[in-house]
Amino acid sequence: MNPVPRKWLRNYVQPPPKKPATIEDVARLAEVSIATVSRAISKPEKVAESTRKKVTAAIARTGYTANAMAQNLRRQRSHMVLVLAESISDPNFPGILTGLEKVANTRGYGVLIGNTEGDVAVEEKYLRFLSAGTADGLILLTGHLPVAGWPENSKSLIPTTVAAATPVDHPNISYVCTDDQSASRIATEYLMSLGHRRIVYVAGPKGSVLTERRLKGYCEALSQSPEPMSIWKVDGDGTSLGGRAAVERLFIRDTLPTAFFCYNDDTAIGVIGALQDRGYDVPHDMSVVGFDDIPFANNITPSLTTIRQPRSLIGEYAMTALLDRLSDPATPVATSELHGDLIVRNSCAGVKT
Repeated sequence: MNPVPRKWLRNYVQPPPKKPATIEDVARLAEVSIATVSRAISKPEKVAESTRKKVTAAIARTGYTANAMAQNLRRQRSHMVLVLAESISDPNFPGILTGLEKVANTRGYGVLIGNTEGDVAVEEKYLRFLSAGTADGLILLTGHLPVAGWPENSKSLIPTTVAAATPVDHPNISYVCTDDQSASRIATEYLMSLGHRRIVYVAGPKGSVLTERRLKGYCEALSQSPEPMSIWKVDGDGTSLGGRAAVERLFIRDTLPTAFFCYNDDTAIGVIGALQDRGYDVPHDMSVVGFDDIPFANNITPSLTTIRQPRSLIGEYAMTALLDRLSDPATPVATSELHGDLIVRNSCAGVKT
């Protein structure tokens, strides 16, 4: 067998392995100092945007990303945040997530999403991400402290936990949400301004913090009326079916309301459907107000008057509060209640005389 020519062998020789990129390579390519590169990786919020973009581009070109991740591991930081949600099908979730990711991306963090569906075992599984160092902090959208491993793990979890959308009852956990009481008062006052005096509040799930906060706003508005107005509450569960069931329970009474203030838009949509099925004209016979301003609220007939939650801002504020505390554990616990806007559409009219 004839030997393979030496010139052909050259084609089979593997090139020498490429030397791993260093921070010096990144600094040289970005035309900044090594200290600036380090700061852009570890504390991007403290670096000018134009400089940060140059460093990011240089990291991508040199392949230094893996090295940067290794540095994070050596510092025992994953630069990931776990977002624990009870249900990602909640129509408020995408808007809040947009705000969370906006701030996280700006500050060099990623987001992990844990969808629990109210399952304690699933919740416990996701919490292991924190104990294993896969995530540095926790954003709670569940409205409650984690059931699994609590309070055993509370000392390590509380300093790195922020609640969003729904307050959590703990003095050392920051939270960001809509000012539900003020917004509910405004919604009820709007119905009162149209002449309504028999206004029913269709509540949300029993035991829900939001149900109680919105009930307080409704009661506050009634208490400020120059003429006596009765508090009229009927149970619901936060779903459209719950809204329908609430209407059916009302119709066994001798007196009917002229207006409904509903715990959320899903409830309000159920109320409108039930009233229309019974032959009532909304809003000329009865008016309906919701809460949330979900995308579907403007696409039903009549379009729904509701309170718009600042979902993206809630996410931005919550992620900022968490990352600030991760950067400086001495950052004080803070409560942020954001203004909800009344969006007037076609589901309300003056009281029928």
